[in-house]
Formats: sequence, structure tokens, C-alpha cells
Amino acid sequence: MNPRPFLACVALVAGAALAPAASAAHNQLTAAEKSAGWTLLFDGKTTNGWRVYNKKGAAINGWTVVDGTLHCQSKVKGDNIITEKQFNDFELAWEWKLLPKGNNGVKYFVTEARPKSPGPEYQMIDDAGHPDGKLGPDRQTAAFYEVLAPAADKPLRKPGEWNESKIVVRGKKVEHWLNGRNVLSFEMGSDAVKAGIVDSKFKNEPGFGDKIVGHIMLTYHQDDCWYRNIKIREIK
Repeated sequence: MNPRPFLACVALVAGAALAPAASAAHNQLTAAEKSAGWTLLFDGKTTNGWRVYNKKGAAINGWTVVDGTLHCQSKVKGDNIITEKQFNDFELAWEWKLLPKGNNGVKYFVTEARPKSPGPEYQMIDDAGHPDGKLGPDRQTAAFYEVLAPAADKPLRKPGEWNESKIVVRGKKVEHWLNGRNVLSFEMGSDAVKAGIVDSKFKNEPGFGDKIVGHIMLTYHQDDCWYRNIKIREIK
């Protein structure tokens, strides 16, 4: 018997066993994620579960679903959109990318009773390329926008590359994560947050900075931005 065919088969089987598993499809949950309580906020096909901020029943403008991504279109009359559901304590995760000089953001604890400042914002921006990002670290990616800056050595990827972000809320404690690292931790209503608000454009907005049950918002900032794998796990 010629051993070579047999050895070749063994090598193929071994190679298959050692090969890395294929990455999970986008906008889908694994069995482990489902068991842990995660749910999708974007199914990769529709805008189901989202609506226009302060305009119930209105058509969503400025957002399209393209190749499994939720695309915020640039330079159109677009809308801020919010989840139909409201959340208290949660872990929110998503992936996003911007073009050079791009700007966008995710807001939480969102209320429709305060339209000028609906809620705190996890900033997403080209730190070096966008004019707002050049004004200081509290206006850069992963900041509590205009209130608290993230870690200076945060692992931000280049414009055009996908980033992974996460917001974790437990009671009044909030964490901003970027590409696997916790880059900002704070407590709503703390002295640090109050001081940041006093020094911001939100200083005359009653209730801004309070922990409330609220919506999640994807902001419209006139720049192209793509989202995928938006998911949330409520913390009981």
C-alpha cells in the first residue's frame, strides 16, 4: 500500500481541525449571546425597531440599509433616529466606521422632552481631521461629548476602518469602551460630571446628566457613517 494518499488525507483532516473557525455573520447573534440575553437592534435588512426622534410615524430620512450596514448618508435632510424601546441598565455594543473628517455619535438616556440636549453622547469622530475634534479631547472619539474626555491612549482606528464600541450602564455608573478597552468611566450626577456640564453648552439644560430610563439615539451629523452589529443586553 502506498502510504502517501493516506498521509495526505491525514494532513487534510488535521489542517481542517487546526484551521480557525469562520467568523460569525454580521448582524446575527451566537447561541451564547442569545443565552446571555443579547438582542439585535439592527437586523441588517431593515430599520425595524427605530423611528424618527420626536416624530412618531414619520418616514426615516437620511438612513439606508446597504450590504448589511445601516448607512447614515451625507449632506441630505436626515433625521436623528431612536429605538422604539427604552432602556435602564444595559450593555450596548456596535461597530462603526467613518470617512476622513467624519462625525457621528450615539446618545443614551434619551428623552423627547429635552430636544436641544436629548441625552449624553458617545462621540464618534475623526479626531485629527474634523474641526470639532481639534477643539479638545472631550470632543473626540469615546468622549462623553463636551463633558468628559476618554483615555489619551485609546485604541482608535484610522478613518475608513471599522471600530468596535460599547457603553455599559449599571445604575449611575457608565463605561465607554473602544476596541476592547474601557477608555472612560464615570458616575452620572458625580462632581466630575457636574463640573463638565457647567463648562459645556449643556449647562442651562435642566436634567441633562441625570440617569433616566431612555431611548438610544443614532445622530445625524451630515457625514457618512456606517453601523453594523448593533446589539444590547439589558442588565437586571
